[in-house]
This record gives sequence, C-alpha cells and structure tokens, in this order.
Amino acid sequence: MSKTLARRLAVACLASACLIGSAFAQTPKMLKLVVPFPAGGTADILPRVVAEKLRDKFPGGVVIENRTGAGGNIGGDYVYRAEPDGSTMLASPPAPIAINQYLYKKLAFDPAKWVPVTVIATVPNVLDVNPKLPVHDVPELIAYLKAHPGKVSFASQGNGTTSHLTASLFMQLTGTEMTHIPYKGTAPALVDLISGQVDVFFDNLSSSMPFQKSGKVRILAVADEHRSPALPDVPTFAEQKLPAMNAVTWFAVVAPPGTPAATVAATQKDIAAVLALPDVKQRFAEQGAEPRGWDSEQTGRFIQAESAKWNKVIKSANVTLD
Repeated sequence: MSKTLARRLAVACLASACLIGSAFAQTPKMLKLVVPFPAGGTADILPRVVAEKLRDKFPGGVVIENRTGAGGNIGGDYVYRAEPDGSTMLASPPAPIAINQYLYKKLAFDPAKWVPVTVIATVPNVLDVNPKLPVHDVPELIAYLKAHPGKVSFASQGNGTTSHLTASLFMQLTGTEMTHIPYKGTAPALVDLISGQVDVFFDNLSSSMPFQKSGKVRILAVADEHRSPALPDVPTFAEQKLPAMNAVTWFAVVAPPGTPAATVAATQKDIAAVLALPDVKQRFAEQGAEPRGWDSEQTGRFIQAESAKWNKVIKSANVTLD
C-alpha cells in the first residue's frame, strides 16, 4: 500500500470516527429526566407521558427520577452537577429554573447557566373562590376586597410558590389586600378552600378543574392570553379589564451547563415530535396543559422573560424564604 493511499485511509477512518462520535454526542444511549417534585402532580405526570413515548429514541431507555425538597433545589443541584453529555436533564416547573434565585439568599447552583432544551407545556393559573364568597366575576371580587381590606384570606401552595406569587401579582395590580395562608402543597389548600376555611386560591387549572365542574369551587378567571379549551366558559382576566394579569405554570426541560448544542437540538427535536402525537395532546388536555415543544432559543427567551417578571413581583411583595 502506498503512503498516499494509507494516509487517505487514515483520514477517512478519522472522519468516520468523528461522525460516529458526533452521533453519540447528539443522542445519548439513555435519558434520565429528574423531576424535583413528588410523584402524582402535574409536574410529574407530564414528563412521564413524554418519557413513555421517547423510549424508542434511547436504547438504554428513558427514566423519571424524583429528587424532591427545598422548593426544587435538591433536584436542580443534582442535575446541575451531572455530566453535560445529554443523559441527565431537569424536567421542572419554574422554581429551580427561574424563580428560586430571588427567594433564597444562597443557591448551590446558578440558574443563569442552565442550557434551555424545551418547554414541555404551559398550564394557566386560575382564580378560585369558595362559592359562599358573594362574588361572581373579577370586578366584583376587586370591589369586595377594597370594601373589606385584609378580611379575605387566600391560600397558597407555600411561601414563594407560583400560587403565592400569582396572588401577590394580583394584589399589586389591583391595589387590594388579602391575608396569606400558606399550605404545604395544592391538595390541603384545595381542601380548606372547599370547606370555607380560606376564601381565595390562585391554583393551576389542572388541579382545580374537577372541583369547578362539580360546583365545589368557583373559577372566576383564567390567567392566560386566551380562554382554556378545558373551560371555554370561563373568561380570562383580560376580558375582565385586567390584561396584565397573565400567569401560567410552565414545565421546561433544561440541561447542565456545558451540554453541547447538538445534543440539546437532538433532544428537543425528539420531545417536540412526541408532543405532536394525538394521544399525547389528549392526555395533556386532560391535565389542562397546552403542549409546546419550543426550540432552545425560544425556550431561553421565555425563561428569561418569566424570571424577570417574577423577580419584580418578589421584590415588590418582599417575599423571602430564608
């Protein structure tokens, strides 16, 4: 074999090796989606629906691992320190991605360094009231609150949660005052709302929807740009002259700092394909969720905008967790 031919073969082999390596970099053998909240809620259900359909894309499978605690920070820190090879990613609501850096004085990770992959879905927040409260729309509630400052109580899923911050945003926009009653999660807050122990709750649509349909709570408004297909008869805040009252709970996938762009793009493409499936759309609709599947750039812009919005609310309401 001539030296020229040998050299060409060597170059060809090197190029093939690079292509193979690139392929593996873009599609890891397995995918672990870490959910930083307990099993059973929307934050856990939606990633599991996606994981079921993604398994064909990953020879080693797709697993959901719940690493809970500290408002999502424990799971966030675990993923942040994982190898940036695309095999471990965070599937989470906003807290450890865009909010917690404004609530905690110190975090073990830097949310600004997450690599955005995609937004799985958005779920609008809704304004629930106990049916005994003598209001039937947002203007009536605002008038009632101004006539009874501090006398109406609102539940939240806990200090600094989306429900707490959404209520704070509402009070800032309307110049009203309510008394905050924090709970440890959605379920106990809904129990006390239904029983009349608290008057108001800004919840996500998926958990409140069944109780609206059974008449146990009254949903006055949807905090989104348009009405929810799941509750087409419930108007938005904008329709009730409060257009700035826009608050959705979203569920995004982000990767550790340093994850290659090709790996991110490949994973986003696979997730987007899953979200376009009719049966996945149906299962998301049952949760009141709207599938998204945005690319990394759009996801990054969205997260930055959400982070800035809630930072302003947190500062104005002086919300802290430590």
